[in-house]
Amino acid sequence: MIKILSGISLVLFCLSAFGAGGYEHGSGPLEVFDADGIAATPLWVKIWLGILVATFALGLVFVRRKPIARWATGGFVAGAVLGGFIFSALGLPFLGGSISIVHIVFWAPAFILLVTRRPFLDETEGTFYRVWSATMTSAMLFSFTFDFRDAYIYISHLIS
Repeated sequence: MIKILSGISLVLFCLSAFGAGGYEHGSGPLEVFDADGIAATPLWVKIWLGILVATFALGLVFVRRKPIARWATGGFVAGAVLGGFIFSALGLPFLGGSISIVHIVFWAPAFILLVTRRPFLDETEGTFYRVWSATMTSAMLFSFTFDFRDAYIYISHLIS
């Protein structure tokens, strides 16, 4: 788990270089979420990030047979790889709020599939997949409660 979080820290540190000059480091919507930002993050958020990454990573178990798992893990990876580059190309600072926008855009297809198809309620599915899909749905829903707020703050900052 520590290696996964360290890897994410490295990616976020590299991406934070895209147009984030002049902003404080931290986990807020208008802060640079890099290695220094992670260090300043409350413990419960660090624990939550570990749970979130582990939940997405467990989706790899199902990617060969389950399209929803492909959407979830693919959205996570695509957002992590492309998010900073997209904001840089648009000339926008890559801050916590922009990470929230990346989550909303790249995770929404999987979330919509999870909510509409509800594999966690399908008794014909295996128990491990049902538990994973319920956990994934809950994790995305919990994250979106913060992501929509942070995206709003970020967008409001840009247009003000």
